[in-house]
Amino acid sequence: MSKTNRETIEQVCARYGHRADALIEILHDVQRAHACVSDEAARIIAGSLNISRAEIQGVRSFYADFSTTPRAPQRIRLCRAEACQAVGADQLAAELDRAGTPHEAVYCLGNCALGPAALIGERLVGRATPDRLAAASAGSGQDD
Repeated sequence: MSKTNRETIEQVCARYGHRADALIEILHDVQRAHACVSDEAARIIAGSLNISRAEIQGVRSFYADFSTTPRAPQRIRLCRAEACQAVGADQLAAELDRAGTPHEAVYCLGNCALGPAALIGERLVGRATPDRLAAASAGSGQDD
């Protein structure tokens, strides 16, 4: 890991006062800065917070938002909870599968009234269809 990346991680930890109770926020900030929370980043965080790498691994593996390797920023996360299933999420997932569009299941994006809901990067898409997802991925803004 470069000195600059190491310094960035240490600055994130310092911003939270090197407090172990801020671990999730620290992991989010590190992932935002580096597209993942690598094993090396976890080692630096553990040292800075005076906690074990196992504690960090427990949080990293429990929450699907954290990754140990960089992910594509435009990945599609499709809500598969009951409210979205009731309005076509399963059919949408099947359409995406047939089209060869990679996506991953999540359970509740908090947009139940506009289901099926999806998240592309950090962009929430309501009443998702393949066309609306393609438009949102392209950044056209037609995802309201």
